[in-house]
Amino acid sequence: MKAYFQLIRPKDWAKNLFLFIPIFFAGLFFDGSVLIELLGGFICFSLVASSIYIINDYRDIEDDKKHPIKKNRPLASGTVKKSTGLLVAFVFLISGFTAAWFIRDKFMFVLGIYFFLNLAYSFGLKNIPILDIIIISIGFVLRVKAGAVIAKVGLSEWLTIMVFLLALFMAIAKRRDDVLLKLSSGNDMRKAVKGYNLDFINTALSLICAVIIVAYFMYTTSPEIVERLQTYRLYYTCLFVLAGIFRYLQLIYVQQDSQSPTKILYKDRFIQATILLWIISFYLILYVKDISIFK
Repeated sequence: MKAYFQLIRPKDWAKNLFLFIPIFFAGLFFDGSVLIELLGGFICFSLVASSIYIINDYRDIEDDKKHPIKKNRPLASGTVKKSTGLLVAFVFLISGFTAAWFIRDKFMFVLGIYFFLNLAYSFGLKNIPILDIIIISIGFVLRVKAGAVIAKVGLSEWLTIMVFLLALFMAIAKRRDDVLLKLSSGNDMRKAVKGYNLDFINTALSLICAVIIVAYFMYTTSPEIVERLQTYRLYYTCLFVLAGIFRYLQLIYVQQDSQSPTKILYKDRFIQATILLWIISFYLILYVKDISIFK
């Protein structure tokens, strides 16, 4: 049973929480009926995402066998048969799209775009440097778009830009992990790594961090956002965005912790605290506007 859990990667389902972002920013986070529909959308996205993970693992079996960590994946290690893995992927895929149709047909359409984009990624686009990280970033934007479609709320250009930039940051950081692994082992664990080196990755990380900070400051002070959310105090939350980004840069450049952002998020208390404080401050500003300091 453990092997099957590893096969579908439930830990990566956390990425699908991006579906809930639109209602949080729209002030509808405590609307029960919307939350139930979004929970259904989360399950659909998770099922389809797991089917993609399995297909990708099936395609990468030989490469994963050479990887110090990925060699332990169920298909690469042989703990789950290839035919069984593909059957699980098919069942998850059909179940996800069927449930999506009953939630909302437009949601199923967005989910379809996500699936076919990632299918193309698995069948070759992931081997093209730059394009690989852009596709990953678009995947997160599609998650947010799916959440907006389900909840029937508008999705601002600013929010779309911020999600794309954050996802791009995470993708670049993951490639940095791949480059360091290549330098230590001497082997290319994925073909796209040939198009990256440490200098390029470090420059790209610094650049994208600067863009994220500027974009977030502009987002919180944008007249459109101030009018829509009826508050101009969002700039208070910039403190936690700065702290989180600086902490991540400190980990990779000072402490030489080369793990991906997702792994660091699960273990670093400082980053966890900044995210929690960001959510609390955003909640107080957006949902509890009668507090005097937020008026």
